[in-house]
Amino acid sequence: MKMIKVAIVDDHKILTEGLESLITESGIAIVVGVAHSAAECRLSLGFWKPDVLLLDVGLPDISGLDFCKEIKEEFPVIKVLALTTHSEYTVVRQMLDNGASGYLIKNAMAEEVLAGIKAVAAGETFLCHEIDLLMKRPSEKNIWLSPRERELLRLISEGFTNTEIADQIFLSPETIRGYRKNLLLKLGAKNTAVLVKIAVEQKLI
Repeated sequence: MKMIKVAIVDDHKILTEGLESLITESGIAIVVGVAHSAAECRLSLGFWKPDVLLLDVGLPDISGLDFCKEIKEEFPVIKVLALTTHSEYTVVRQMLDNGASGYLIKNAMAEEVLAGIKAVAAGETFLCHEIDLLMKRPSEKNIWLSPRERELLRLISEGFTNTEIADQIFLSPETIRGYRKNLLLKLGAKNTAVLVKIAVEQKLI
């Protein structure tokens, strides 16, 4: 049986090490490369030539959503399998629309990860159980935000910058940037103006 060649792009080193062990020990696949950012991946993807690329949505230098599209345009034969903490409908939908062949949540069971690799390598679409249920639900869904996210949304809508918000709620501007990026993903907004519009329409602030 031909071994499936897998590459991993994720900035969490402990996770990539765990995945590498899991895949290597599975007997069905080998890891041909690991990158912790999109920039790192771009340098090596042409050399690795993986069959399957495990890709995180929240990369440090670019959104995995955009990077997925870029990869599929440059290397259409590579099957992208998203592996992420994001389980929002809009994020999954956009990832699939951008060319991903499958979607896994990071708390997925080891068997699901391997099943996903096998399925997408064989040309199938694979959704882990939790995401499969999500995609079958009616699309008019309630958006759940944590109290911290609601507070941040309110401050964004009042026109404060990341630095000003950071000063107000005693977090670093870097953390605020991460929160803001997550809010854009969660609400399916392209930019801050759209984010505020959705927040008002959905009565989130």
